[in-house]
Amino acid sequence: MGIYTDRVVPRIVEKACGMRFNEPFRERVCTGLHGRVVEIGFGSGLNAPFYPEQVEKVSAVEPADLGWKLASHRVAASKVPIERAGLDGQSLPFPDNSFDSALSTWTMCTIPDVAIALSELRRVLNPGGTLHFIEHGLAPDHGVQVWQNRLNPLQKTFCGGCNLNRDIPALLATAGFELRDLDAFYSEDVPRAFGAQTLGVAVAP
Repeated sequence: MGIYTDRVVPRIVEKACGMRFNEPFRERVCTGLHGRVVEIGFGSGLNAPFYPEQVEKVSAVEPADLGWKLASHRVAASKVPIERAGLDGQSLPFPDNSFDSALSTWTMCTIPDVAIALSELRRVLNPGGTLHFIEHGLAPDHGVQVWQNRLNPLQKTFCGGCNLNRDIPALLATAGFELRDLDAFYSEDVPRAFGAQTLGVAVAP
């Protein structure tokens, strides 16, 4: 990774994803997490204050050293034990059937091969384990999709490989997850091309 990706993007992500209007979404997506949890794209630990008491331990997968450094105060304050346990969502260093739940918040947009990452999550989740997610992605409206496709090259260049136009529910279904409690909506606080959100739970077979 280059200097921009290593030193700048983690700070952009912390500021953009750390806005207060995202907190209700984080609280919603963390509801129902339990047992051993793997979180991909841990970033600067913005979800840590919202882990429910039913969570026993979180294994954080985060490639950016700066992201983990920025998370240090949240990790220290967390009532749930958190360890940095991996660097790449496409290659999780855990045995099969290791986790009860998984968490992904605004992460699937950036993983280079998200299909492999979802396959890895299926592998490490117990049968019936749940993947809790909120992701931005392909909008339901054609006019918004046109703008997403136009803006996507710039978005990827300046935001660390982030894609605006990934169809998150389709990716999850193709990976073999059963979608549950799916909620698709536009965030009111950003332009629609950037604010098409999908929040829900996907169950591993």
